[in-house]
Amino acid sequence: MTTSRVVSTGEDHETVLDNATTAAEKLAATSPADIAGLLRGVAAELDAHTEELVPLAQRESHLPEGRLRGELVRTTFQLRLFADTVEEGAHLKATIDTPDPDWPTGARPDLRRTVLPLGPVLVFAASNFPFAFSVAGGDTASALAAGCPVVVKAHPGHPELSRRTAEIVAGALTSAGAPEGTFALVEGTEQAKAVLLDERVRAGAFTGSNTAGRALFDLACSRNSPIPFYAEMGSVNPAFVTPEAAAGRGAEIARGYLDSYTLGVGQFCTKPGLLLVPSSAAQRFRDVLIPEVEQRAAAPMLNDGIENAFRETLGALGDHAAVETLVSGRRSEGEVGPSLLYTSARELVDNREELTAECFGPASLLVGYSDTDELLEAAGVFTGELTATVHGNEEESIVAPLYRTLRARVGRLVWNGWPTGVSVSHGMQHGGPYPATTAPIHTSVGTAGIERFLRPVSFQNAPREVLPEAVRDGNPLGVPRRVNGRMETPEQG
Repeated sequence: MTTSRVVSTGEDHETVLDNATTAAEKLAATSPADIAGLLRGVAAELDAHTEELVPLAQRESHLPEGRLRGELVRTTFQLRLFADTVEEGAHLKATIDTPDPDWPTGARPDLRRTVLPLGPVLVFAASNFPFAFSVAGGDTASALAAGCPVVVKAHPGHPELSRRTAEIVAGALTSAGAPEGTFALVEGTEQAKAVLLDERVRAGAFTGSNTAGRALFDLACSRNSPIPFYAEMGSVNPAFVTPEAAAGRGAEIARGYLDSYTLGVGQFCTKPGLLLVPSSAAQRFRDVLIPEVEQRAAAPMLNDGIENAFRETLGALGDHAAVETLVSGRRSEGEVGPSLLYTSARELVDNREELTAECFGPASLLVGYSDTDELLEAAGVFTGELTATVHGNEEESIVAPLYRTLRARVGRLVWNGWPTGVSVSHGMQHGGPYPATTAPIHTSVGTAGIERFLRPVSFQNAPREVLPEAVRDGNPLGVPRRVNGRMETPEQG
């Protein structure tokens, strides 16, 4: 029996959420080892269907085969990484304070704190990563790892791939022993809105545009019982080149910048949308960049909607009185080439709203600054970004104040590198202050993403039978725990 269903009627919507609610109770009682087994089972089945899934993704996304194969590897890797994390048990944050009549603030009762799954989660799949941020992507993996049932809203940019991936995920979960209702797929905006507003859904996750993300976030907050809605909504990801870096390796930086902003036809949420360079070096950057941008081939974008939005945004940017178009990318039917534009830091500060708008596609804005004071002023115009990049030398006096300005505004700071390419790991932070995301204290990439779908609960003087296993005496799950303020490994416990 499959646990996946494509919803098209109100009756099916009700059935899907009834099943998800029932599954939530069972998954909450499932051991970390068994949850890990579910994740590994999904990863194995996706790997086994690589030769079927990759051609489907190519046909619907226009992305090259090599990119898609690598993305599918990333997708199954992150499922296995979450499995390892869940098995270790540190994400349960198990904490025990035993009774202490002499506690300085008054007699302390027996307190045991851990985290519990929120319940059914609605995940909105993204278009630009048809595997890693879609049906079986990071949000789905995070929610399943937390012990939450998942309902995925398929992205219309790759419907056939979404349906087939959902069938494979559902079949793998069933084979691994997951309860019915653990996973389902829905299609269509109206159905997704209905699911989001349903009281049985306890959290939402989204990757996409600011307009759609904010609308869904507002919808989630409008419910009688508002729920957390984790929207990652894009970013312009400014990059800064210090005077010494520009003088010493300007050509190298320029070429790395071009490679980064044109990667994947510019359709990465971490694409560097602006590069700030000293005005004295701006002409050298232009001399390197213009001929190389002109030589880059045009390529198709993910779908007509994204291409049309890119053309409109780029047109508005190029028409701005403060902007000079250096290269207007070659365009043919169904393909776009990279574009490069130029403005000054003074104009960026004075026209911040227009010039810091995200242009999702192969275009970027080169910005010249007169001195380091103007560089810092320009850095201050950004309000919420996924990343910021600094190319500099460690001994330069501008580096520390620039970092102080940027770290209040971004989720990830990149030093002498480029932001495209987000590592799936324990230390990754893929998030940032609004408008980059609606939840700057969380990440949508890496193992810390599990925390979005877990809720802390304390049990005071509770009988053993009602305690979650993570905080029972004897540590039956064998997880790391903090006991009376000291961390204990399973061996110590």
